[in-house]
Amino acid sequence: MEKCLTSDSIRVEPVPLPLKVDFCLSKVTGDLDDCACDVETLDGFNNDQLFPKLQTLLESDYFRFYKVNLNKPCPFWTANSHCGLKDCAVKPCSPVSWDLSPFYLHYSAEANEHLDECEQSKHLGAVDVSLRHHCDLKCCCFPDEQSPDSQYVDLLLNPERYTGYKGPEAWQIWNSIYEENCFKPYTIKRPLVPNSFQSSSGSEVDWFSLSGQCVEKRAFYRLISGLHASINVHLSARYLLDDSWFQRKWGHNVSEFMQRFDSELTAGEGPKRLRNLYFLYLIELRALAKSLPFFQQKSFQLYTGRAEEDQKHKEMLLDILQLARSFPLHFDETSLFAGDEKEAAKLKEDVRLAFLNISRIMDCVGCFKCRLWGKLQTQGLGTALKILFSERQIEALPSRSSEQRPSFQLSRQEIVSLLNAFGRISTSIRELKNFRSLLAEER
Repeated sequence: MEKCLTSDSIRVEPVPLPLKVDFCLSKVTGDLDDCACDVETLDGFNNDQLFPKLQTLLESDYFRFYKVNLNKPCPFWTANSHCGLKDCAVKPCSPVSWDLSPFYLHYSAEANEHLDECEQSKHLGAVDVSLRHHCDLKCCCFPDEQSPDSQYVDLLLNPERYTGYKGPEAWQIWNSIYEENCFKPYTIKRPLVPNSFQSSSGSEVDWFSLSGQCVEKRAFYRLISGLHASINVHLSARYLLDDSWFQRKWGHNVSEFMQRFDSELTAGEGPKRLRNLYFLYLIELRALAKSLPFFQQKSFQLYTGRAEEDQKHKEMLLDILQLARSFPLHFDETSLFAGDEKEAAKLKEDVRLAFLNISRIMDCVGCFKCRLWGKLQTQGLGTALKILFSERQIEALPSRSSEQRPSFQLSRQEIVSLLNAFGRISTSIRELKNFRSLLAEER
């Protein structure tokens, strides 16, 4: 049974840091494997140009509400309990009415009048189950959108941060993802028990070499590892430093960060994980750049019922996508699945099944807030892959309004998850800058 901490027991427990406290980040420099880009270029582009604009957009009403089913049972093993910590809980929105148009989602007039009720909501809200959308790639379809048990969640009221969720069950999640769903060679060096090396989460399990693997399998593993690294960065950056009866203080926990990423404390794996975070950033950045023609359609709107704000937010989105397209060192996705047609088809099917399995494993996460962000970021990555491998359909989009069904579509759910997932990765890159500064102060 998973162990959950009580609020009174949540305290920072510093651990001795290596003499070179910036050692983990000193190795995260230079060129990235399988890419024509380097860490320094990505840091400057994200931190100085893209990050501020993206955060502003994600605070808008269109992007802050996400539909999710947090009540699905785990399909792979029996989950004994859910985390009882108050920071694991998710605050859903009050019931609202929704109307789906071909290219955008409407808020009804009634919903617009009651959006502020979401902040006072303490109960799960019912949803309109008539929402439907077309999905071209099976690996990117998420049944939560049609589930009668789904509800809309205000992401701004449920931030991704440290919740105290840890122990064998948390370790089992990542172990299952890496062991069952990540491509790997036969010879694996990995811990067999949760705490076989120093880690506060007990969930670091990606100890194996990628040498000898084809580029597609390496890429898939690095995407999952990068997602894992990003989540750990957020947990370290928004850590519950103090939880007493008179205050709750969240902030950067340098010790926690070092335990997750320092080279010495992770047998050399920490810096590799952070480099995989940059690889994930490149993949999702490329997807945003390639999605521009879809969002440029006149028929597409970020519709919330407030015409002036909607137009402003669409212009902000297009500005961000134009900025993404201007990046000079994009990942070349044509290098993937470019060999023998039969072999490429087999690899695509393997990736599809592995990705589908990972999305289902998210229903086994015992902490509701962790489950929320895990499902959102998994769907966001799936949407990014859908875009990358739909180039022909995107190029075939009509330049003018047409009654013909477009060859490529994104649902509101996919759009919200895509931008918010990339927002998480962008924030992680920005937080690495903060940790560099904090680590430098401790030298």
